Amino acid sequence: MISHSSRSGRATSWQSWAYLTTFVATALFLGGCATTTSSGPYHVDAYAPVQPKNVKVLVSLNAEIVYVMEGDTCLLATPVTVGTPQNPTPTGSFRVTEKNPTKRSGEYGFWVNGATAVSGDAGKPPGPGYSYVGYPMANWVGFAPGFGFHEGYVWPIPRSHGCLRLHKNASAKFYQLVEIGTPVIIAQSLPEDASIGKTVVHPTDYKDPDPPASELISPNYFNEPRDKQLLPPAGTTASAAAPAPAPAQ
Repeated sequence: MISHSSRSGRATSWQSWAYLTTFVATALFLGGCATTTSSGPYHVDAYAPVQPKNVKVLVSLNAEIVYVMEGDTCLLATPVTVGTPQNPTPTGSFRVTEKNPTKRSGEYGFWVNGATAVSGDAGKPPGPGYSYVGYPMANWVGFAPGFGFHEGYVWPIPRSHGCLRLHKNASAKFYQLVEIGTPVIIAQSLPEDASIGKTVVHPTDYKDPDPPASELISPNYFNEPRDKQLLPPAGTTASAAAPAPAPAQ
């Protein structure tokens, strides 16, 4: 569910600065999982895997971060919103069981009657003549009955009903990196929290207003632009490997 209620540089020589910039960019690229941006539209780098069958997903509930790993190589690290104590995200070992880029919630959404759209729970129409349309849960990746990763506002505190919400510009990349059968390990904390997790920056747009109901109930919502581009596998060069194409949604 994506609703908020559910949501001394000038003294450095040019040569030294250029060297430092190149060094940092190269180190981040070769190591995978470059830091996310802290200003402007949220962006996170994601790297195409060399062997997709070797990809696994790790989730730290305490750090509220998901790590997509291929062996020891980080392909993507990004914050997630986790479940509240009343509606906790399950822990343990799972596997991806389903993928649906245009999934809608079967529990929360809108009751629609002509041009009128009223938010509410499924099974509780506000009156006669209303039809139910669930909240969009784009790029759904299910791993247990009733639980999955999906697009939504990423708050820095537990706020979901147990699902794992990914930022719009991370969910499309995450969706490409996993397959049916990809292992998913969810724990309270992970060793990666002390290394990779230290460089992850949280999105700051979680308090933005929800899109209008007319947009959320429209099938065109799923066709809106998303940041889907994967970088070449970490450790390769752009000339040696082209970015993986983003599949149509």
